[in-house]
Amino acid sequence: MADNTYSKTEIVGSSAESVDEAIRGAIRRASTTLRQVEWFEVTEIRGHVQDGEVGHFQVTLKIGFALEDTKP
Repeated sequence: MADNTYSKTEIVGSSAESVDEAIRGAIRRASTTLRQVEWFEVTEIRGHVQDGEVGHFQVTLKIGFALEDTKP
């Protein structure tokens, strides 16, 4: 098994329901445009308050993915 080289990108997921759904939605979406997504790291959690209640959750994630081997 060869060693892998990884890259990472930062994205922000959001949800009106929960932090968990913001994370899951962000990973689902990233997986449709990035190949070989292998890990994530939550770097920030924030949201906004509306009428004294949590109106929306935002979660900043670093998404790690393996770079593809370009050798024939």
